[in-house]
Amino acid sequence: MRSLWTGSISFGLVNIPVHMYSGSESRHGIDLDMLHKKDHAPIRYARVCRSDGKEIAWDDIVKGYEYQEGDYVVLSQEELDSADEKQTKTLDIQQFVDAPEIDIRYFDKPYYLEPDEGAGKAYKLLHDALEKSGKLALVEFVMHQREHLGVIKPVGKALVLTQMRWPTDIRSGADLKLPGDDTKVTKAEVDLAMELIRKETKPFAPEDYHDTYTEKLEDMIEAKVKGHKPRKHRAKLEKTKSKDIMAALKASLED
Repeated sequence: MRSLWTGSISFGLVNIPVHMYSGSESRHGIDLDMLHKKDHAPIRYARVCRSDGKEIAWDDIVKGYEYQEGDYVVLSQEELDSADEKQTKTLDIQQFVDAPEIDIRYFDKPYYLEPDEGAGKAYKLLHDALEKSGKLALVEFVMHQREHLGVIKPVGKALVLTQMRWPTDIRSGADLKLPGDDTKVTKAEVDLAMELIRKETKPFAPEDYHDTYTEKLEDMIEAKVKGHKPRKHRAKLEKTKSKDIMAALKASLED
C-alpha cells in the first residue's frame, strides 16, 4: 500500500510518528463505461484549457484561487503545506470521548495508522490505553488542503483513524415529513417488534454478506454477450397497511 499522509499523533506532549494508509477500497461493483448512444464509441474525460481548447498534461497543472473574475493567485504544494506546517503534519488529539456520544452520520472514511521506525512503544501505549479505557481519541488534522475532524480507535493491533464530517456537512432533516405524536403505536405492536428484533439479533459477521446485485449484473452481462435474453429479477413490493402490521409481524416471527 502507498502511504497517503505522513506525520505524528500528538498525545499530550508525546509525538508518535505515523504513516496513514487507506482503510477501504471499492472492489465490488461493475465498471460501466459511458458510450455515445449513436455508435457506442467510448467517451472519455479530458483536461481542456478554456483559452486554447487544448488538452493539458497533469505536470502542467497548478492550483490557484480566483480572487476576482479572471484573476488567480497560484499556490504551490510547498506553499499549501507551509500555511500551517504543524497542522499539516499532526493528528492533534483534542479530547477523548465515548463512542455512543458520536452520531453515526458523522463517520466517513477509515484509515490505518502505522508507526514509523522507533515509534512502536509510544504507538502501543496509546493503543492499549484507548483499548482499556474504551474511549475514542478525537483529532483534528489537515489533508488535501482541507482541515478534518476524526477519531482514532484501536482495531486489533492497529490504530484506525476514521475521518468525520463537520457539523455543517450534516443535513438536519427538518424538512422531512415524519410521523408525529398523532401517529399511535400500540404496546402490543411494540412488543411484537421487539420480539422480532430479539429473534434476528446475532453477532455481526461481515463475511456473511456479499454484493448480490453485482452478481446478478454479471449474469445479465454474460447472457447478453452470448446473445441470450437476460433473466430479470422482478419483485413486487407492497406497502404494509396500518391494519395489517400485527399480522405481518406475527408472520415474520413464524418464518
